[in-house]
Amino acid sequence: MTLKRPILEVNQLSVNFKIKNKKSLFFAKPLTLKAVNNVSFQLYQGETLGVVGESGCGKSTLARAIIGLVEASAGEILWLGKNLAHQSQKEWKDTRKDIQMIFQDPLASLNPRMNIGEIIAEPLEIYQPHLSKAEVKQKVQDMMIKVGLLPNVINRYPHEFSGGQCQRIGIARALIIEPKIIICDEPVSALDVSIQAQVVNLLKSLQKEMGLSLIFIAHDLSIVKHISDRVLVMYLGNAVELGTDEQVFNHTQHPYTQALMSAVPIPDPRLERNKTIQLLEGDLPSPINPPSGCVFRTRCPKVADCCAKTVPSLVGGGNHLVACLMVNSVG
Repeated sequence: MTLKRPILEVNQLSVNFKIKNKKSLFFAKPLTLKAVNNVSFQLYQGETLGVVGESGCGKSTLARAIIGLVEASAGEILWLGKNLAHQSQKEWKDTRKDIQMIFQDPLASLNPRMNIGEIIAEPLEIYQPHLSKAEVKQKVQDMMIKVGLLPNVINRYPHEFSGGQCQRIGIARALIIEPKIIICDEPVSALDVSIQAQVVNLLKSLQKEMGLSLIFIAHDLSIVKHISDRVLVMYLGNAVELGTDEQVFNHTQHPYTQALMSAVPIPDPRLERNKTIQLLEGDLPSPINPPSGCVFRTRCPKVADCCAKTVPSLVGGGNHLVACLMVNSVG
């Protein structure tokens, strides 16, 4: 794949939330929860960027900040070189058409009072109001066929469908206005394993057909490896490793990524029995009071004195970047 000018750039993005301090006086200052901390990456036309990390690492908050569902505290998000924060309401509405999202819970993301024809057609009413009812219905039925739904179920309601079918409805709704980017926030985590493969393969097929760029957020590293061109690993709101799927999966450098990879099942039973899983000691620190220096140092097997004093930058040779003082000092 040839990478040219990025269509989306995220530079030093941070998202902080103010939390009421229940353990202090009434007039005490609220606490700051650092959900996303100085994260940077680029997304290119037609590629898939996988975003991985354990629960609470900021993956979903990062996605919601990009799409405007939560406000960024610092940094910038550039769409085709233009800062989204500087756009007017009308300009943002036009940009929003090109950036759509697929949510984790397929049924909860659909309005139970609307039939699926109305659900899929809703974006057309906003962005293409000039279309006649016949044209809207035709577009909806064409999209239903693309995502593997029969057009004759257009008048049924979400509760009449399985989880996998509801997710296909969500995909159809996101694609009906032909966006350039789809943000997939753990789109298969609520589905059975066999259905997960079908949905992932559907996304890959639609990506190739429509020239989509994907940000694919997931816990399951085997799925991320199957669908991603590049992978961003996050820990406690920070980006700790970024590279191609080959680099991150086969030439892992950050200790946290190595621990994640050691837990990925191996198809060969003999290798699976004999592999060593790198268990992380301790619990995930609170994002309200993260460790000084490297946020991973409290659980890192390679920790040194300097890790408590210096915040590591995401650096490295070529396009494989790692935020680890020990790795970068050796390199």
